[in-house]
Amino acid sequence: MEAGVSLSVAFILVSTVPGKEHEVYNKISQIKYVVEIHPLFGEYDLIVKIDALDFSELGKIVIEQVRTIEGVIDTKTLTGIKL
Repeated sequence: MEAGVSLSVAFILVSTVPGKEHEVYNKISQIKYVVEIHPLFGEYDLIVKIDALDFSELGKIVIEQVRTIEGVIDTKTLTGIKL
């Protein structure tokens, strides 16, 4: 990213098919704008932090790259703002 570029930050909660957690983790970790990924216990299996250039790009990443991964059941995207 260029200096001074404003980013859209999002956290994506991901539910996976049981037994596919590692496979989904590995595929998500290869997505260009993923800056953090952590396994979770509970309703969701992974939390993913993404830094995108804008909300449009963020939407494309979630819809075209995360949700299309085999083994992903559901996602919930939480977008960040500057205070």
